[in-house]
Order: sequence, then structure tokens, then C-alpha cells
Amino acid sequence: MKKKILSLLLAVTLFNAAFAQDTSKQQRYNFHFQQTIITQYKPQFNAPYTGQNSLITKEETQTSITTTMFSGLRLWKGAEVYFNPELSGGAGLSQTLGVAGFPNGETFRVGGVQNKIYIGRLYFKQNFEWGKDKDTIDDDNNQLAKYRSKRYFSIVIGKFGMADFFDANAFSHDPREQFMNWALMDNAAWDYPANTRGYVLGSVAELGQPTWALRFAFTMAVTQANSSTWDAKIGKANTETIEYEKRYEIAGQKGTLRLLGFLNNGKYGNYQLAIEQNPTAPNVDSTQHYGRRKYGFGINTDQYITKDFGVFAKASWNDGHTETWFFTEIDRSLTFGGVLKGTSWHRKEDEAGLAFIVNGLSADHKDYLAAGGYGFIIGDGRLNYSPEMIAEFYYKWNPFHEKFYLSPDYQFILHPAYNADRGPVNVFGLRAHVEF
Repeated sequence: MKKKILSLLLAVTLFNAAFAQDTSKQQRYNFHFQQTIITQYKPQFNAPYTGQNSLITKEETQTSITTTMFSGLRLWKGAEVYFNPELSGGAGLSQTLGVAGFPNGETFRVGGVQNKIYIGRLYFKQNFEWGKDKDTIDDDNNQLAKYRSKRYFSIVIGKFGMADFFDANAFSHDPREQFMNWALMDNAAWDYPANTRGYVLGSVAELGQPTWALRFAFTMAVTQANSSTWDAKIGKANTETIEYEKRYEIAGQKGTLRLLGFLNNGKYGNYQLAIEQNPTAPNVDSTQHYGRRKYGFGINTDQYITKDFGVFAKASWNDGHTETWFFTEIDRSLTFGGVLKGTSWHRKEDEAGLAFIVNGLSADHKDYLAAGGYGFIIGDGRLNYSPEMIAEFYYKWNPFHEKFYLSPDYQFILHPAYNADRGPVNVFGLRAHVEF
């Protein structure tokens, strides 16, 4: 039955993409499709002990799949609606446990490997414009082709992913085509609001100008860490995110700087209180109470050096007193790297990327894990703390000059889950991605 549903979804999408596409500059509607399959393998590695949230030490292979249909419709002047049914299945290594900077950005802690169909995005957008300077907006996923003023104010309401509007990066943002590691998708210490599949209910307001943009989001929170049930006590459980984006050029090459701040409010547990209540087996969930906060910031920049080579860097921090609620257990993070297009070796649609990650924990979070506590991503039962360090290399190969890519990937993980007693771990991957 599930295979029939998947086949039907693919057939409908192919039909729409082939026959229903409106490609005018003021596009009325569009349809797009993507499918991404990632297989990852890790050899056996050494560790003197293993806890309930540890990366398992034995040899392992896992595969994930996501399939998405993107549809957009223009309703009236400045008004658009977007709808994304999505199917996902498979699993990450060790049930997506044991590494804070997890190596597969297409997997989440969903608790099962079966294929599931769900609504990824369903949101309404209203845009208000003024001024004569125009930008050309191309037809793309969740983007209708149009001419848009460089001066605008927009409001989005509905279900979406925070990464749709915040923390973008030209070289390190999309695990379906770029680096696969979680810590390279976004500023890793940003505990960005989402349900277990990465989507959120809320609103985004954005003010755009020719060289800068300012955006703010207010969203709901879930009732438990890494869950999918929305907390109806919106006054007590919510998140606020603000970002300033500045676009510029250096020596004629484009660059962008983004400054992000966030405040999460909700029923969070406190690490130090958990240790005080039970020094030998602390449980942070037992200390949950409304009125707790997590706050932090992120800096994110990308810069083209030539038209075929660009570099990026990100640094983020959160206070680390309360438990991770949405994303992953990282309280401090620094990432940097570069991407090179294949023009110089006559493969202009290919690219190679290399990036480095250093993740860390707050003192409270570190003490909690060392006392035997568990989060929802990591926990080895004890901890010989050291920063988690990861290197990732990928090569994106376009064999047919169409929107189909194969990407071999390698990740070297030192001190998985911040534990110097475990690893290192080698992860080999292959990603297949198609879109139209």
C-alpha cells in the first residue's frame, strides 16, 4: 500500500511538473518535486562503555529517504499560498543517537523507520511593496516567479521550517545538496523551534531593503523535547527569533553577513537542578517547569572569492542552563569551510565541499552528562569531556546534465557526543538527489 501511495504521488507530481507549470514572469502557480536518498556506513569503532543514547560500536549501514512535492498558488496581488506534502522513511545510524553533530541532515528522531506521509508546509504569504527598483525572483521550490520591489514588507502565517526564512548560507544550509551534517545546516547552537520532523507553526515578518533585511518570527513550541504535540499554552510556551541580514560585495564578489538572536520560552528542565535532586542518576525531564528560558545568538557569513569558489563560517552560542528542546545538544559551535565548482576540470555543474566543525557544551550540560544523565540525542552513561570535532568532505556529481546528482560523502568524527573515551568514527555516505 505504501509503495502504491509513493508511486501515485510521483506520477501526479511528474504530470504536474510536465504539463501544469506556468513559467511567466508573474507566475500564477507552480509545481516542483524532490527526492533524496542517503545511505551511510560506519565501520566498527572502539569504546570502553556504551550508554542508552550512545552511537553503537558495531559496523552499521542505514538509509533514509525523503520525497517532497512543492506547490504554490498566487491568490491576489502580493498574496501566495504554498503546500508541501512529504514522505519520509528509513533511519539514521544508531537510531539517530550518539553524535550531537549528527552526520545525516535528512533524518530526525521520529522513533520509527516506516515511510510516513505528512504535511511538511502549508502557509500563506502576503507581500507589500514600494519603490521602483525591482528584483527578478525565479521559479523555484516554494517560490513563484515574479518581479519584486527591493523594498518590501512580508508576513507569513502557517506551518513551515525555520530554515526556510532564517540562517541561510550560500554554501552550507541544505543537506539535500550541500553538506549533510546537522551542525552545517544551521547555526548549531540555535535550538530552533520545530516538531520532530523539523517543521513549526507560527508567523514570520520581514522588512526588505536593497542591501539588507530584518526578519522576526513568533512560533509555537511542543509539549515535550523532540515531540510533535503543540503546546496550547502559547503565552507560556513560545519562541522568538530575530535576524539581521546584510548583503555586500568585496572586490566585485558577493557576500552576506547574518546576525541571529533567539529566545525560547517553555516547560524546560534544568540541568543543575536535576543533579541536585539525584546526583548519581539525574533526569532533567523530572525538573520541567513553565517559566524557563533558553537564549542565544549566531553569526553566519558566506563570501565568494571567485565566481567558482566560496567560503563560509558560522559561530553560535546558547546559555545551556536548560535542556535542549527542539534541535540537538550543542551549546557552542564553530563551523567553517569552502565549496569549489567544477569549472576548472570541465565539470561546471559538479562541486566539491570541505568543512570543519567544533561543538561544545555548557558547564551545566557537561556536568549533567558526566553524572550519568541523558538527553534525547546523546548520553553515554558517563563522560570524559572533550569538544566534538568533525570534518566533512563531499563531491556532488551531475552525470547527465539534468537535475540529478550523486554525492559521495565522508565524515570523520572525533569525540562523538563529547566523549574522549569513544571513537574516532568514520562515516561513509552516498546521496542521490533528483529535482524538477
